[in-house]
Amino acid sequence: MAQNQVKIFDSTLRDGAQGQGISFSLEDKIKIVKVLDEMKVDYIEAGNPGSNPKDMEFFKRLKDVELKNAKVVAFGSTRRPKINVEDDKNLKDLLSSGADTIVVFGKSWDFQVTDIIKTSLSENVNMIKDTIEYLCVKGKEVIFDAEHFYDGYKANKEYAMATLKAAEEAGAKVVVLCDTNGGALPQEIYSITKTIKETVKVELGIHSHDDMGMAVANSIMAVEAGASQIQGTFIGIGERCGNANLSTIIPTLKLKLGYKVLNDNELVNLTKTSRYIAEICNITLSDEDPFVGNSAFAHKGGMHIDAVTKSPKSYEHIEPELVGNKRRFLVSEVSGKSTILQEIQKIFPNISKDDKSVQKITDRLKELEYDGYQFEGAEGTVELVIRKIIGKYKPFFKLNHFKIIGEQPYGSEEFSSTAVINITVDGQNEMTAAEGEGPVNALDKAIRKALEVFYPELKQARLVDYKVRVLDSESATEAKVRVLIESTDGIESWSTVGVSRDVIQASWIALVDSIEYKLIKDIERKVKAYF
Repeated sequence: MAQNQVKIFDSTLRDGAQGQGISFSLEDKIKIVKVLDEMKVDYIEAGNPGSNPKDMEFFKRLKDVELKNAKVVAFGSTRRPKINVEDDKNLKDLLSSGADTIVVFGKSWDFQVTDIIKTSLSENVNMIKDTIEYLCVKGKEVIFDAEHFYDGYKANKEYAMATLKAAEEAGAKVVVLCDTNGGALPQEIYSITKTIKETVKVELGIHSHDDMGMAVANSIMAVEAGASQIQGTFIGIGERCGNANLSTIIPTLKLKLGYKVLNDNELVNLTKTSRYIAEICNITLSDEDPFVGNSAFAHKGGMHIDAVTKSPKSYEHIEPELVGNKRRFLVSEVSGKSTILQEIQKIFPNISKDDKSVQKITDRLKELEYDGYQFEGAEGTVELVIRKIIGKYKPFFKLNHFKIIGEQPYGSEEFSSTAVINITVDGQNEMTAAEGEGPVNALDKAIRKALEVFYPELKQARLVDYKVRVLDSESATEAKVRVLIESTDGIESWSTVGVSRDVIQASWIALVDSIEYKLIKDIERKVKAYF
């Protein structure tokens, strides 16, 4: 391995799956394996085959998946105390998984040995040694995860080192130092890792948790101290506060520190891959996520926008295109005409600052803001306003009428709603109904169900967030409300906004904008693909 090369070990499907609210189907796991292989990560930890039937079935399915870049890894513990290694069911399951690389975790903190797994310190060392020797004899590449290593090192340096030495002598290719509780500080990680690097001869890895928000910093400090493998999850999901976020670590190592990470130009797919994995996880990627978040290269203040227009490096530390993201100028009450022009030119690059439509669009957006609209997080609605004023907009359907019926059976806490909708597309009428958990959910289902007859691509789109804000609370139930919804089709995410004194009407406005934005983008993709 080159001296400045760092290998990426992804644990999204194992440690990431232990995060709250995360549940993968077999198909979900296959999709994630394929996209991680396309990103050319070095290792994909697929799960613990001995922990549940789903993981074992997953390893069977993986035998039919052709991977070009990554090694699939099975995860499991050392043998249990006081049994022969050949008789340990966990090890039998690891071998039957078919994985050529196996991660074995063992205790490096004396407290964990004596008080948690209730065995002797010497027996724990033997468990590590026996297990790794056995797997190596079976022809497996073994990585040893020294669980709770940093806590163990601070509590009993000699014993923590003894566990590493046992793993090294037994044939482990890599020993991974784990900050399992996420409680170590970056300077501690650097100092201890540097000491270990001077002591062991095999490769070193780092496995950090984010309980103090330092998993990324700790991982990078470990690399600076000599570690050559980083374990983490692609969007930081995992136990408690999550694992080290590889979506942040990878570009930091590559762009800021000059390490060899991944291969070729895979970094340009970072944002797309992160958002794709978030979609499979059924979670919304934070706008503020470094590098890949929707706001990572977003500018709102007029002075900032003016400076970035002149020279992007004035308020951007890298070019967003390097990580597959894009620059955004947020339209708001502090936006000037130049900001609006930037938004217009994204869609219609030939429009100049002297075009009369620029002022019309600026004035219209200001009018809508006065009525309660907020556009800084609703780029979908902004684009539709621009298209309408420039004359490059044609409605995809006509609403004839819709009706909402709410029902709450007496004595029941459950409330259901039904929406009936009638639309016309190219002279053809379509009437349908749908039931949902509340009127907005029912309306969303009904409009999509009706339109999918004409636009089947809408099946790919769904709402991922829905926010309601009361604008003038002193008006009580007559107050205006602003509804902001975020949608995705798995490729792109977009937001739209609606304002009304009727929350259903405001939701309808935002829903229609969301659908029309999706259909417009699909047409543009087809045109680009054709040419």
